[in-house]
Amino acid sequence: MTQTQYFSSGLELANSVVIPDILQQTWTAISELYKETSQKEEPSSSVKFKIYEPLNYTIIAFFTWPANSKDCVQGNEGGDFVTSSALKGYFPHFNFLCPKGNQKFSINKPALELFTSIFYVLPKSVMTNSKPLIITGNSLGGSVASLFTLSLLEKFNFLTTKRPLCITFGSPLIGDEDLQEAISKYAAWNSCFLHVVSDQDPVPRVLISQTSVYKPFGTFLLCSKLGCSCFGDPRTILELLKATYSGSPGNQDPNMVFKSYGTFMKNINRKVICKDTTHSFDWTTPPLRASIITQLAAIGLVPQQQAHNIDINAIITKTENQEKKLALFKKQVFDPSMKLNKVKVHMANLEWYKKVAKDNKIGYYDSYKNESHTSDLDVVIHMKTLTCYWEELVNEVEKRPQTVGASLRTGWLFGGTNYRRMIEPLDIADYYNKGKTDYINQGRPKHYIKLEQWLNETAKPVGVSNDSMKQNVASILTEDSCFWAHVEEALISCKMLTGTGSSEMDKQSSRDSLFKFENYAYGLIKNYVVSPEIFLQGSSFMQWWREYEKIMGTSYSSDLAKLMKDYRNYDKYASGSL
Repeated sequence: MTQTQYFSSGLELANSVVIPDILQQTWTAISELYKETSQKEEPSSSVKFKIYEPLNYTIIAFFTWPANSKDCVQGNEGGDFVTSSALKGYFPHFNFLCPKGNQKFSINKPALELFTSIFYVLPKSVMTNSKPLIITGNSLGGSVASLFTLSLLEKFNFLTTKRPLCITFGSPLIGDEDLQEAISKYAAWNSCFLHVVSDQDPVPRVLISQTSVYKPFGTFLLCSKLGCSCFGDPRTILELLKATYSGSPGNQDPNMVFKSYGTFMKNINRKVICKDTTHSFDWTTPPLRASIITQLAAIGLVPQQQAHNIDINAIITKTENQEKKLALFKKQVFDPSMKLNKVKVHMANLEWYKKVAKDNKIGYYDSYKNESHTSDLDVVIHMKTLTCYWEELVNEVEKRPQTVGASLRTGWLFGGTNYRRMIEPLDIADYYNKGKTDYINQGRPKHYIKLEQWLNETAKPVGVSNDSMKQNVASILTEDSCFWAHVEEALISCKMLTGTGSSEMDKQSSRDSLFKFENYAYGLIKNYVVSPEIFLQGSSFMQWWREYEKIMGTSYSSDLAKLMKDYRNYDKYASGSL
């Protein structure tokens, strides 16, 4: 068995994101806003923004006064929240972030209020620009930059458009764990955020406490005078934000802290990340642990050290464990593309079973229902395997943000539709074999409902002629995967009419149901969207027709009755010549 390989990519990521051409230009944009604003007006708690067009990028910079950020972000109660349910009514631009199974998240109220105050004057046209888009901001301006980036993600097609990059400097955390999960579940979104945090800046740490519900997302570039390192695990980031804060008296001056980022930007191109500080390792130190120790040493944390009553060795161990869990998670994560070929094999086996049942003049629904073939036991195995796969895929789509789930649904909808039309009839057979009733309302599994719903939400191809449907009718699966549930309910209605002990009200309800089913069945046949197997003599549909004909009498006339009374029509339908 191949051993799981553990490694930390923080060092490589750090060296790639601190390219001076990118970070330096973003900080220059913020610095220019700082100079322009300080010359024109007194410091305030408002947010300013400006678009810059350097040679290779489009930069949108957001600026807030450093002196106002710490008090403002805490709000009246130390970090007030606004929930997504409250936002739906007046600011629905984040609704797409709600995973289907978890329709809630919360955002820091002061940051949200700043963002909404300028949202409608922000330039949405930047998404159509051919140059890469970088969104940046400092302190609370960084929070606004993050929220603006989030609001754009719904519009970006990541298959054809370069993703935006949000780079913040000294930004506080902006949301709770539900927001973090909504973003982190889609790697393409999570990778849009890089948060630069100095060890001298208290603002990114102002909402962190032992009981804090604020959680980080994206990548954090933690920097000190020694160097910098990148981290992506949320729990590790929270630990390091607390451990790396220097807390010196100079950090009480927000303007000096602001300027420290400028100093860091000037010095960063003179340093090789994580190589200014060396550490001797015992030869038995595992590579992952050695990598983590090197990263922490680059931001001033070394083993055997205590920082703000935090044990660095404990942090190393926790970080190591988190990296291992992350590696295992990535190894075990559900990847539909990796399993699709196996799924196709199971579907092929069921297609063969369907053919054998048809040759036996019974149809695969009734063959399975009556357990009339020795291969029915094999069918159960194929069913369970396919159902586990599609249930897992539907659940995965449900957990993802709506726009991301939509792209996955579209890509896998053809396979899901074939699965539903092939397997749901067999689940219906099991359901009614147990003596149950009303499958559609009482027993239908959620993943079938979702697969059908997503198909209905997808635009239908135009120009599919009735002649085309006729030509292919012999090989189709019935479009309505609940067809056999309607047949079973019609059989129950026939028994209700012919049996004793039924009230007149129950009988009238059964008659209405039968008339409704008759029209439904005729509509399917007329449009060539039901499999010709329904006309096989051993099928439950033919059983229904024989019982229904007895009830209505041979003189009964209707569109379906005219069709069914001439058995030659059955072969004509199968050949597309009816």
